[in-house]
Amino acid sequence: MTKPNDFKYTDERFADLQLLRYRLDGFEKLTLHQKLYVYYLAKATLAGRDITMDQNGRHNLSIRRLLEAVYEHYEGDRHTDQFKAMTIYLKRLWFSNGIHHHYGCEKFVPAFDERWFRQVVLGLDKSALRETQAERKALLDELCPVIFDPAVMPKRVNQADGDDLVRTSACNFYDGVTQEEAERYYAQKRDAALGDCQPSWGLNSKLVKEDGLLVERTYRVDGLYGRYISEIIHWLNMAKDVSENEQQVKVINLLVDYYKTGNLKTFDEFSIEWLKEQEGNIDFINGFIEVYGDPLGLKGTWEGLVEYKDPVGTRRAKTIADNAQWFEDHSPVDSRFRKPRVTGVTANVICAAMLGGDMYPSSAIGINLPNADWIRALHGSKSVTIGNLTDAYNKAARGNGFDEEFVIDDATRWLIRQYGDLCDNLHTDLHECLGHGSGQLLPGVSPDALKSYASTNEEARADLFGLYYIADPKMVELGLVPNGEAYKSQYYHYMMNGLMTQLVRIKPGHQIEEAHMRNRSLIAYWCLDNGAGIVELVKRDGKTYVRVNDYESLRALFGRLLAEIQRIKSEGDLEAARSLVERYAITVDPELHAEVLARYRQLDIAPYKGFVNPWLKPVVDACGAIRDIVPDYTESYAHQMLRYGREFGFGV
Repeated sequence: MTKPNDFKYTDERFADLQLLRYRLDGFEKLTLHQKLYVYYLAKATLAGRDITMDQNGRHNLSIRRLLEAVYEHYEGDRHTDQFKAMTIYLKRLWFSNGIHHHYGCEKFVPAFDERWFRQVVLGLDKSALRETQAERKALLDELCPVIFDPAVMPKRVNQADGDDLVRTSACNFYDGVTQEEAERYYAQKRDAALGDCQPSWGLNSKLVKEDGLLVERTYRVDGLYGRYISEIIHWLNMAKDVSENEQQVKVINLLVDYYKTGNLKTFDEFSIEWLKEQEGNIDFINGFIEVYGDPLGLKGTWEGLVEYKDPVGTRRAKTIADNAQWFEDHSPVDSRFRKPRVTGVTANVICAAMLGGDMYPSSAIGINLPNADWIRALHGSKSVTIGNLTDAYNKAARGNGFDEEFVIDDATRWLIRQYGDLCDNLHTDLHECLGHGSGQLLPGVSPDALKSYASTNEEARADLFGLYYIADPKMVELGLVPNGEAYKSQYYHYMMNGLMTQLVRIKPGHQIEEAHMRNRSLIAYWCLDNGAGIVELVKRDGKTYVRVNDYESLRALFGRLLAEIQRIKSEGDLEAARSLVERYAITVDPELHAEVLARYRQLDIAPYKGFVNPWLKPVVDACGAIRDIVPDYTESYAHQMLRYGREFGFGV
């Protein structure tokens, strides 16, 4: 087991990916009861892993099984280019929970040969695969076009305006259904139910056409993904017996009922009770939550997280939450769109103890839930900034030369060195704690009115809220920043990222697809277009840099755009959302893109990062009773992936 002074944040690297490790600081101070609660919740967090992979594409689990069989049982030369390429492809599949890039959504192309792969699979010992030779050939005929043909299922989530987004997306939320049919089906559900406090229709189901009729296959114990859900329930019930308080018991019971029935109203009840649980040190997320993986923004991808509070960081987040009404009242948006009374906003900085599903290996660093607007309005929200993940990212980035290459001058680099980490964390706090929870829909406006543009609009709204307020004198007054200059580090880095450096994540000739990247591009290019020289792209020695000429005026631009983005959401103005996204968020300047890629390539930095989980190991006494849980940080990435497959791979 790794000793603290031996801990390394960076780990394996392949393709465009860098694996990191995160520490469970303070875990040793938890009581045995608390450690057991974390341990059982961690098992529930890992039990749904294959749900996520299947939701991302209906062939993913079968492809993974073949690749893992080759990886574990191939008896040929493992040093050949073919086997090495297959290994990298398998590791990318593990990382992305499928054969499409976790961020860009495009299918990644294998560098090994189809003919070689077929021969190897057919030549494996019968103990490696259960299929007969004839069955293996049929399986290869089905899967090889999906793996090797770039025209087959090219995008997991297609957002191209004018396409049938359901038909052209490889995600596994629909079968035999068109975009028009899906949108009409859920519109009819909303219209029939009436009222503003409606469930998130479609969140936990697959919509299929059977005998010409649309049918929802619900995720529940006796439905789709039932075997996995039963395992999740088993571990949730184990956790319940060692919970910290009665409210946690109530929360788990509601979640179990929801998993058994698939009833979305029960999920709303669970969400409301989950918001009320504030006293415990340990919390969790487990379920079908975020809708970024669905081109229509309706269906939740499964994810899991176990966390415990970071008391030092939480003091910062609590200060923001305690002043939520002030921030709402002073927002630059129209008063009709502000909440007259902010309810139940809570925020914590937490340590992640286990990541699962859509949160693993690539994870968010901040979360604000629930997503239902009516629950936010009536009951509030919980926000977390994941401090130990942020710390791992920051430590891994030290001295990599990125700012030296892309930041315009020494004075700006000094600002970033002095205040960058602090302001990054603070912007995340503001984004999650207040940004997502701010504002309100006008009466009668559907939360799904913005359709495929909703995710980009929502992330832009939360980012702009954070950007606007991080420069406010209130931040100095509250002691959250040391002076009135610190915010400039965030402004510069944000504009540089949105205008230039996030392009390192885009392949030549591709456009921007992912909602968070679209949001940053929208904000940055709107400000560039509307700022009359407030922000510029300038050339120095043949290189392009961002120059901010007036930081105070840039703040005013953020406020103007925030007002418009909030109006779009509050009024459900689909055409205005479409116009902003299509004009500013998607298109890539090929000349600038080529330059940024060339400069970044010289730094030899992986553009994407994710995590290897700690292995939580029980320490048992002579009678078999658990007397401690100890995190082990030495497990390799491949070992972890194969272990999870053995422990939690039950078949769909």
